[in-house]
Amino acid sequence: MAEKLILTRNHWQAMRRHVSRRAPLEACGLLAGKNNRVESTLGIRNADRSPVRFRMEPRAQWRAFQRIEAAGLDLVGIYHSHPNGPDHPSPTDIAETMYPVAQIIWVRVDGEWRARGFQIKGGKVAEITFEFIKPE
Repeated sequence: MAEKLILTRNHWQAMRRHVSRRAPLEACGLLAGKNNRVESTLGIRNADRSPVRFRMEPRAQWRAFQRIEAAGLDLVGIYHSHPNGPDHPSPTDIAETMYPVAQIIWVRVDGEWRARGFQIKGGKVAEITFEFIKPE
């Protein structure tokens, strides 16, 4: 399991803008890269259009996976928001995690969006850290 996710402030801001625009609904997206280092953020429409649940729109998710593969990248993370909390994976998040990649959860605290990172494997949750690097 990875202990950290490496990304730029631009990636961070792209995720934050996406979850902010979709509130009060949950937002979701994919992070593409290599070796736990994000190279691209891909926002995906929440097909459930729910404030408490997300399901990526299947065609958009498929197209995003095709873009990731065509770019020679891997799926390194999945992000989604919990507009009304909690700031950690819900029982549904834990039960439905399908990929052993970083899970980033965005939550609004006192009007500000904040994120925490997790690895979920076999029902076990471990928090990961973020390492911010300058864009190349």
